[in-house]
Amino acid sequence: MSQTITHPDNTKITLTKTGDYRDSYANSVQVRLSIWDFFLVFGTVESDSQTSPDHLQISNFQGIYLSPQQAKALHNVLTNNLVQYEKTFGPISLDAGNPQAQRFVVPSGPVH
Repeated sequence: MSQTITHPDNTKITLTKTGDYRDSYANSVQVRLSIWDFFLVFGTVESDSQTSPDHLQISNFQGIYLSPQQAKALHNVLTNNLVQYEKTFGPISLDAGNPQAQRFVVPSGPVH
């Protein structure tokens, strides 16, 4: 199955799905970077296996490499879509009820 999109400048883009295409749900995304690319690792938090409040089990199922240019393009698309989403449905809160919770882990160490 394919879909063709025509841009305002009359550029036509045809989108097709490969045989191994799949849709998946992720509630965890980890980002790693190097001087050459960004690596996004998608997974799901296994809430059934959480044995204590300070331990999460995440099952990663897909890793995607992006060039810095594609990462920036993705950032722009996500930013525009999040603005539209929040205009329609209201603000998105990253705080799940605990204002002291650390929501992002910034890794330390060298960038490869």
